[in-house]
Amino acid sequence: MKRRLFYFLFVLILLAADQLSKAIIVRKIAFLSSKSVISGFFNLTHIRNRGAIFGSFSQSGNQLVYWLLTLTSLAALALVVYFFLKTPTAERFMLFSLSFILAGALGNLTDRVFRGYVIDFLDFYIKKWHWPAFNLADSCISIGAVFLIFIILFKRKPKCIPSSSR
Repeated sequence: MKRRLFYFLFVLILLAADQLSKAIIVRKIAFLSSKSVISGFFNLTHIRNRGAIFGSFSQSGNQLVYWLLTLTSLAALALVVYFFLKTPTAERFMLFSLSFILAGALGNLTDRVFRGYVIDFLDFYIKKWHWPAFNLADSCISIGAVFLIFIILFKRKPKCIPSSSR
């Protein structure tokens, strides 16, 4: 367990950065307002996402949708925690991947439970085309998922030990 302490601290740092960034946005930028960071490419925009990824289900206003999303998030979080705890400490890249996913899931779940919605604010665009707004927790989940895909696709398989010929 001592060897996992580093990863737990990493998760806590990412979670704190996510929550701090959201608190700053809520304090400094009015809801549905934007501040240009790179004109024609990037804004900080205060958005409240009551739905799932990329705002899907956000317009329903249905409590059942809220609870289903929350329960689904909890189930996914439990699954990630299970794999995190079962992954051998020698598999550092896998533990980093799961740490990113864990931090992101915790960040967005924290918002959903305590606010009833997730704060999104990173708004990238070109002309009138906008990528759906997201936050640091979403970034952590995406980074972790990319790492996980990389691990699955490119993990070295153990070399077969040739059987001795008699």
